[in-house]
Amino acid sequence: MNQKRKSTIILGIDPGFERIGIAVIERKPQEKDNLLYSACFKTKASFPFHERLAQIGREMDNLIQEYKPNALAIEKLYFTTNAKTVMGVAEARGVIVYNASINDLDVFEYTPPQIKVAVTGYGKADKKMVGNMVPKLIKMNTVRTSDDELDAIAIALTCLACERFSF
Repeated sequence: MNQKRKSTIILGIDPGFERIGIAVIERKPQEKDNLLYSACFKTKASFPFHERLAQIGREMDNLIQEYKPNALAIEKLYFTTNAKTVMGVAEARGVIVYNASINDLDVFEYTPPQIKVAVTGYGKADKKMVGNMVPKLIKMNTVRTSDDELDAIAIALTCLACERFSF
């Protein structure tokens, strides 16, 4: 029996291995989207890289168990000149996507220009423009100051704007 959901919950992730932006957004029919949780999760720099990946995995598992999201929205990696950073972020993304997959979440990936268009209407928007638009698009109890956190909220909003979820 296919029961319709009363809401859709999206786990938005701005990936990294030192800092990870996290947002959990809920959409209900005929209501403004609501920010349930957001944070900038930081791994311990003094730990070996494999333990930092394990920290990320545990945090993702805890979030998935607590909020029971319907989907994961994550930023796609863009090529950068720092190969070491790209490799670390790619490995962290792998842990995050793996956690989503073993918990049967749909996974949606968006490029930075896609996120900027969805949130601001302009694919070359800067961080300030994105940061100014996010609070206008979603109910938030407090202002978020971390770029990682705001980016995660924008990624989750992009998923809600681009994908079709039935209620």
